[in-house]
Amino acid sequence: MHGLHLTADLHDCRCDARWLTDACALLAACEAQVRAAGLQPVARLAHGFPPTAEGPGGVTATVLLAESHLCLHTWPERRAVTLDVYVCNFGGDHTGKARALEAALVALFRPVRSVRQALQRGAVPPADPAPG
Repeated sequence: MHGLHLTADLHDCRCDARWLTDACALLAACEAQVRAAGLQPVARLAHGFPPTAEGPGGVTATVLLAESHLCLHTWPERRAVTLDVYVCNFGGDHTGKARALEAALVALFRPVRSVRQALQRGAVPPADPAPG
């Protein structure tokens, strides 16, 4: 269960508007970036939300990975995106692949400002020393 969880909050994205509103296009781009990073997609799902008084509806997109998951949420009326990349490192270290995937998606959205975080999850505590 040891893994790396990357999050990014992207603000004032300067990307083409379709990346914020077109569920099919966004999901295809996500899957292409997953493969380019060397990760293995096993399922995918996207949902487009209807327009509101504030503007076009956003998208939630998820790609399930053999290594764990990628999830994105867009707010086109705010030109904002949140993204999560989580990889399990139990069978091998996928840290570099996760970081490459996150960087590629941040580049796709072209934010003016981003807040990125990394969390090591499920660290195995060291074994107790042998008695005596």
